[in-house]
Amino acid sequence: MIAALAGTVAALGADHAVVDVGGVGYLVQASARTLSRLAPGTAVRLLVETQVREDAITLFGFLDAAERDWFRHLTGVQGVGGRLALAILSTLSSADLFRAIAMEDRASLARAPGVGAKLAARLVTELRGVAGPTAPAEGAAGSAGPALPSPAAAARDALSALANLGFRGPEAAAAVAAAEAALGEGAETAALIREALKRAAR
Repeated sequence: MIAALAGTVAALGADHAVVDVGGVGYLVQASARTLSRLAPGTAVRLLVETQVREDAITLFGFLDAAERDWFRHLTGVQGVGGRLALAILSTLSSADLFRAIAMEDRASLARAPGVGAKLAARLVTELRGVAGPTAPAEGAAGSAGPALPSPAAAARDALSALANLGFRGPEAAAAVAAAEAALGEGAETAALIREALKRAAR
């Protein structure tokens, strides 16, 4: 089972990259968001999910653990295969996906090609209780930078804190979203909680 590939970007396609590892080219499916951060001839390290079927072995690549984790969550939902999961991740960032599910924002989910109203509702229902993604590494594609709390992780913790204080899910999600809009995506969890509490109390 391939868990990661480190090599050179040999070529880019509309929905894939070819990564040269020691003279062997691996075709890796990836989201538009990931592909936009790659360039032919540059070094890259991709986290990989391998799907084995009777007629094919398909590799899906990710630059950070957050996107990979959401890929796993999405493909665990009935009706969502690897390519559809990538289409969703091409449309919504990990943080946006977390917010859409937390706020039951089916319209945002339905923006992804191949996601209709019924599937958007199923995504909300089945992923509502999913833990947020892990923090992505800071830095250029393929580089190993210090791990920082992702916006989605901070929002998750703020939502959890408000829920523990007795706020209902939609109410807490709306307050956290408003707090994020006011403070920006880089806001720390403690600041998000304080701002969300102010807005929830209005």
